[in-house]
Amino acid sequence: MKMTFKTIAGCMFAAVIAAGCSDDKPAPGNDTPDAQEEALKEVIKDYVDCTVVPTYRGLADASVKLAEVCDQMCEAGVENLTADQISLAGKYWIEARRYWELSEAWLYGAAADYNIDPHIDTWPLDKTAMEAMLGNAAQMAQMSDRESAGEYVGSSLGQGLLGFHAIEYMIFEPSSASAVTTSPRPVSRFTQNELYYLAAVADDLRNCCIRLEASWADEGTVSQAKLDILDEAELSYDKNYGAYMKNAGQAGSTYVNFAEAVQELVIGAQDIADEVGNQKIGNPVGSGLAADPDYIESPYALNSITDFIDNIRSVRHAYKGYVAVDGENETYIKRPTHTLSAYVASVDADLDARINAAIDNAIAAISKMREPFASTSQDASMREINFAAVDACNDLNDILDELIDLIHRN
Repeated sequence: MKMTFKTIAGCMFAAVIAAGCSDDKPAPGNDTPDAQEEALKEVIKDYVDCTVVPTYRGLADASVKLAEVCDQMCEAGVENLTADQISLAGKYWIEARRYWELSEAWLYGAAADYNIDPHIDTWPLDKTAMEAMLGNAAQMAQMSDRESAGEYVGSSLGQGLLGFHAIEYMIFEPSSASAVTTSPRPVSRFTQNELYYLAAVADDLRNCCIRLEASWADEGTVSQAKLDILDEAELSYDKNYGAYMKNAGQAGSTYVNFAEAVQELVIGAQDIADEVGNQKIGNPVGSGLAADPDYIESPYALNSITDFIDNIRSVRHAYKGYVAVDGENETYIKRPTHTLSAYVASVDADLDARINAAIDNAIAAISKMREPFASTSQDASMREINFAAVDACNDLNDILDELIDLIHRN
């Protein structure tokens, strides 16, 4: 029986103060507790409405397009599959991947509570288990049922067989171990079972991405088509994490005040800075224990360095709002009126300058790294550059401790 879940948090928090997203800077605050709470209230509202929700909406929309193309590939079958379809799937994977990586500074809330982060972004891919699965007649019969295939893989397959990296493996194939840009996987390399699997995993990814948007956005702002997908998959979205943050201190919120909400924001930023430096880069290059050259994120799309940069850009977006990148045509993420950076500048201009410099330095350091990271992570000529990127991420992590101290102090 189909179950329908209503979003109840929006009813609990119907009275949300309206404010727009623009290029205007907020008025400076002062160091009294009440003034800090009032300033941080506006910061959190714009953070949710201009940064978090639009990023998740971009992710959800791109994942819908990716699932549609993968479904078309499956319906075409190996006899009618085209190179254009594979290229289009790659385009939408890159688009969805960008928004996901730009969201990783806030992996708390729905991404954590619903286990979405490991579900859609576990690596390395378990290729041994994948081969066994593709040869398992019973499992493939479940995936060939397109009506329920997404729900089946989402509830039955291990994390090493799901999400971005399973899809990536199916649609990208670098021409050589030294290629710096990837290529679409050749049409001749697909089997029908792979197409069933690809479409099912893309459906599951789409479901998870829509769930993120629905779990943060104001009630009535998510399309009914998306909500129907969640209802059909029996995925709840009965918590509203955006409302929890924007209504800190009120009944029903999980935050006692806006300072606590900002602390969550900062810790989320620290977590991804640490992960990029000490795991995503650090594990392959061996900055801690022995190097693990197989621990490479996005190795088939050759998107590793872009992933790392977008993760640090997510820190920037959380702290100071959206900053345009050359050649980027952003239609989702908005420039907020009130930012944490502007608030910090009003009470400690030096700290704000140092935080912004640390963000810029981390992006600049990672930008010097090179693809294919599976090779350059072990290249002696790149060692200094790779380790400098690790250090820059750790410096960013450390300076954000000072930001938490500032919030507690005021």
